[in-house]
This record gives sequence, C-alpha cells and structure tokens, in this order.
Amino acid sequence: MHPDPRFHPETAVLLAEAERIGFAHVFAATADGPMVVHAPVTLHDGALRFHVSRANRIVRHLDGAAVVASLAGPQGYVSANWYAVPGDQVPTWNYQTIEIDGIAREIDAAALTEQLDRLAAVHEPRENPWDRTKVAPQAFAKQLSGIRGFEITVNAVRGTTKLSQNKTPADRAGVIAGFDRRGRSDIAALMRQASEDE
Repeated sequence: MHPDPRFHPETAVLLAEAERIGFAHVFAATADGPMVVHAPVTLHDGALRFHVSRANRIVRHLDGAAVVASLAGPQGYVSANWYAVPGDQVPTWNYQTIEIDGIAREIDAAALTEQLDRLAAVHEPRENPWDRTKVAPQAFAKQLSGIRGFEITVNAVRGTTKLSQNKTPADRAGVIAGFDRRGRSDIAALMRQASEDE
C-alpha cells in the first residue's frame, strides 16, 4: 500500500468499497503452489463472501486457508501536463486498491443463496432488476449445485485510494479534466466524489 496516510481510508469505508467494486482476486498458498481465483464478493456482517465454480482447481484448498482478497477500483495514468503548473511535477498514477486478509471457510447452501441474493441487490440495475424469483426453483437448485461458496473472516484490511489528495485544488481539477478528456469518467467521478467528501 502507498505510504502516504492521506491515501488510506478507514476500514469500514474500504469494506463498503470492496462490495461496491464487487470482484476480487483471492490468493492462497496451497500444497500445489500459489493459486488465485477471480470471484464476485459481497459483505455480510463484516465478513466477505465469494463463490466459485465447483470445478475450479483452488476449491479443494480453500476451506480453512489463509487468503488475501485483492480488489482494484478505477485507476489511470496522470500526466504532469494536467497540473496547473506542470514544470516541477512528474507523471503518476491514481488508483483505488483494497487488500483483505483472513481465513476462508466454506458456507452452506443457505448462506451461498444469501450471497447470490446480495450480489443481485447490489449490482442489478434499478429498472427491471433480476432476482431469483424469476428462475424456477429446480433450475436455481441445479445452478447452485455447480458452485461453492466461502466466507472470509477478516483479520486485516489495507487500502489505497490515491486520487491526487496531495495536490492543490487547481491540480486536482486539472487531473479530473484530463481523465474526462480521455473518456475515463470512472476515475474522474471517484475524484469528484473524494473532493466533495473533504
């Protein structure tokens, strides 16, 4: 993580952002070597849940494993030319990252179903959202049998949200405008929100 404390949000903010981002790389050291699985994640009473295909090679290693879930939000290259006075500045990178350490435990079908429902509640569009009542129960049960769910008991959360907080308001405005010109509305919006929250 970046050493500047201005770039380190509080744990509760990082966990909420992890759920908003919604997709993690989950790393584990296994007897077969280091492995990673890419999985959708949700937050449940301070724990992080995810699910993966039952056939994924990492599945047999996950229950009881120490894992690191790594999530990345918007990111982008910052040209020094975007600053109000670029002459004494250098390019950099703005980004949002979160790391969550913990122990993974397999969850039962009820908790897995709850995780799937939460995923839909967080990520479905507000107009005509999907939910599992739109699927026949036997079809849902068949789909559920093809995945395995896990919950990470969180031991540590680290994160960096580097959005030019160490720059002047004029420099930040220039960076936002630069991202807008490059069609990077995702990171420009994150920067605008961070400026409003100050």
